[in-house]
Amino acid sequence: MDLYGEPISGLEGARAINRAPIADISRLRGRCRAALDALAARPGTDPGRLAAIGYCFGGAAAIELARDGADLACVAVFHSGFIDSVPPEDDRVIRGKLLICQGAEDPIITAEQRDAFTGRMTAAGIDWQMHLYGGVGHSFTNRGIDAWNIPCFVYHEAADRRSWAALLALFDEVFA
Repeated sequence: MDLYGEPISGLEGARAINRAPIADISRLRGRCRAALDALAARPGTDPGRLAAIGYCFGGAAAIELARDGADLACVAVFHSGFIDSVPPEDDRVIRGKLLICQGAEDPIITAEQRDAFTGRMTAAGIDWQMHLYGGVGHSFTNRGIDAWNIPCFVYHEAADRRSWAALLALFDEVFA
């Protein structure tokens, strides 16, 4: 799903374009819901076996889709942001299991933000797990990120492989 409809240029461009959806959570959730509905309506799709996967801001969008009450078996996010401006009762409508894969050295998402988010998930009774990769920064799954030459934004082959294995293990658990 294309959340933006326009190309993103650099880190500042990404930050700027992400401000609007964060400022209007209902619009973001509506876009995500429309994409999920389009997927569920496709021939050959089993609407009882849906998941949301997101990277970076797409991870935050996947979480917001779950917070909107979407019937998802699981949500998996990689080097994801967390939108903390939504009320805690929104967390309680998450239906599926949640996998979070983050770099421990991520300059965008701090340890405090991770802890606050997982605390919210625990308080809401969500079945969650977090894989935290030591020595790993942001965008660790993006093979092209090194070209941006941003400190702590580096492709990390081992974390990429391990996070993908965690996703497949989650799928084995929920879709077996």
